Amino acid sequence: MTSLVGILSLISALTATSSAISCMQCASVSSTCSGDSITCVDGSVCGSSYTQTFIDVMRIESLIRTCVPLSNCTYNSTVSTKQGIIGVGLSCCSTDDCTPTLPTFPIKSSIPNGVICPSCVSEESAWCYTSDTIQCTGDENICFLQTTEITGFVSTAMRGCATKSYCDLPRLLYNSRSTIKATYTCTSTA
Repeated sequence: MTSLVGILSLISALTATSSAISCMQCASVSSTCSGDSITCVDGSVCGSSYTQTFIDVMRIESLIRTCVPLSNCTYNSTVSTKQGIIGVGLSCCSTDDCTPTLPTFPIKSSIPNGVICPSCVSEESAWCYTSDTIQCTGDENICFLQTTEITGFVSTAMRGCATKSYCDLPRLLYNSRSTIKATYTCTSTA
C-alpha cells in the first residue's frame, strides 16, 4: 500500500512540473507568422494578438504570437479616429505549439452615443493635439490617447474613441531587436 501511494505521489509530482506548454513566438505584418518555439511559464497558453487597421480604403494587418497568461484570453476591441478604424483582438489555445484562431471583431455601430473625443494621428511624434473632434458611436464610449515609441523608428501618437476593452486589453510586445514603449491614457470625457 505504501509503495502505491509513493508511485501515485511521484506521478502527481511529474505531472505538476510538466504543465508548462511551448508556443511559437513571432510577429508579422500579415495574418500569419512563423518563428521559434519557446517554453511558457506555468499558467500560460499560446496567444495571438491580431490587429486590423483601416485607413480610407487601405487595410493593414499585424500579428504577434507568444505565451500569454490564460486570464488575458478572448479580448477584442475597436478604436476610431477621423482617419480610420483599428480592431485589436486576442485569442488563445492550450496545447503545445498550437495555432490560435484569428480573433473576430464586433460589427461597428454607426449610432452616435453622445461622447465626443479629440481626434488626431501623428506619424512623426509621440504627441498629437488638435481641436478636431470625432463623434463616438456604439460601444466606443471612451476617449483615448496612445503614444508608441519604437527604438530606431519615429514615434507615433493617436487620439480618438475606443471601447472600454481597448483600455483593458493586454499588450503583447514582441521584442527582437527593438524596444517598444507604448503608453495608453483612457478617459470617459475629452
